[in-house]
Amino acid sequence: MSQDLRELFESERDNKHRMKEGHESRFLKRLDTAMPIQKKNRWRFWSVAASVILLLGIGSYYFSFKEQDIPTKTIVLDKADDLQKEKGISLGDLSPDLRKLEDYYMANINLEISQLEVSAENKELVDNFMERLSDLNIEYHELNKELNAMGPNDQTISALIRNLQLRLDLLLRLKNKLNEFKSSNNEQVKKNSI
Repeated sequence: MSQDLRELFESERDNKHRMKEGHESRFLKRLDTAMPIQKKNRWRFWSVAASVILLLGIGSYYFSFKEQDIPTKTIVLDKADDLQKEKGISLGDLSPDLRKLEDYYMANINLEISQLEVSAENKELVDNFMERLSDLNIEYHELNKELNAMGPNDQTISALIRNLQLRLDLLLRLKNKLNEFKSSNNEQVKKNSI
């Protein structure tokens, strides 16, 4: 029982073990049947690429003509050039939280302005609201000047935040009025057609 392992390994090393003839070719055949080599289908790639290019071409053609049909409308909030952003601190420069708050309100205000649908029928209503919005914008610049002159204080910061809230609220009320106006016009058209 007590055989030396070194001797056992030496005797096994001398015996050469050989595989049966054709073993490697049989193994490769089995491997090919179990896991066949997939040929890459380049036609599929080119057909997908051609489809994407075709869709991009049709889309750009459609939108280029679609944009030419729509008249552009410009809404100007500031009446004077001297209301450009003055150098100094603003509400967002005071703290990261106030920056987030100011960015949130400004993004929503700009979004609401961009979504306004101005037509000949509602132009007067939109102009009245834009006049009020312009007044709030002027007040915001005045409050910003006060912030720079007197330094940050709770009253000025609260007034700046309230101004942003009022501007957004004003735009949301305008949006509701335009929706009411649009629905009343639609109802009136339906009544006239009946």
